[in-house]
Amino acid sequence: MDIRAIFMGLSFAFIWSSAFSSARIIVANAPPLASLSLRFFISGILGVMLARLMGQTWQLTRDQWRATFIFGLCQNALYLGLFFYAMQTIEASLASIIASVMPLMVAFAGWVFYRDRLQPIAVLGLIAGMIGVVIIMGSRINGGVDMFGIGLCVIGTIALTIATLSMRGASSGGNLMMIVGLQMFVGAAFLAVASLFLETIQVNPTWPLVLAFIYTTLAPGLLATWIWFALVARIGAVRAATFHFLNPFFGVAIAAFLLGEKIGLMDVLGVAIIAGGILAVQLSKQTAA
Repeated sequence: MDIRAIFMGLSFAFIWSSAFSSARIIVANAPPLASLSLRFFISGILGVMLARLMGQTWQLTRDQWRATFIFGLCQNALYLGLFFYAMQTIEASLASIIASVMPLMVAFAGWVFYRDRLQPIAVLGLIAGMIGVVIIMGSRINGGVDMFGIGLCVIGTIALTIATLSMRGASSGGNLMMIVGLQMFVGAAFLAVASLFLETIQVNPTWPLVLAFIYTTLAPGLLATWIWFALVARIGAVRAATFHFLNPFFGVAIAAFLLGEKIGLMDVLGVAIIAGGILAVQLSKQTAA
């Protein structure tokens, strides 16, 4: 893995993890599904406009159109929709930890459906990362947590796994920013319908809500998604997914800084083990190169 890919992965992980804290602010002041639908609609318009300015077209390949729909449905509507809804009752730091399980799911699915191969040290690294997540999760559950919210996050993480694997078809053929914009519209449409049936629109207009909404729309919404597409195209879905193991560290740290969520000793231990897992995975890639 080259330096540029590592920088892209770190940037993506930080921006992605920060979205949990900004989402927590949003759902405390506005209905989650309606807010997310509006965010995707605005992000979609901006994404398509940027794509046109960059000279990109609507002429996507069949695999790209398929991946655009799957990614928009699984990541935007299901993954983020379920996480936003769950964060009405669970902390942002816990949500980011659950999301970090995704690389294991991607690796397993890649092995089953695409016959991907992982070096033994990479397998050990993924297992270590999982152990770290379990340690953190265990301490949070013992402290009392909404299990329904956790269940929604688990389902959302499975959907994110499917979205990640769908990137195999979208990573070639160019027009990445156009794909980013179009898949936003897919998520916006599904969530708008869900909001009509599940929510009552009540908004508490505050400056934190406005700032969190703007940030979530521009940074995690557009910038992080574009980085993710480019990263998968550069190093592949399984390798790119290992950067999600940084989500617990960044997610817990950002939530503690912005929201005042507490960080316990078990959190620190779990994050350290996860970091060791990341190192093992990266070393395995150097060995295989």
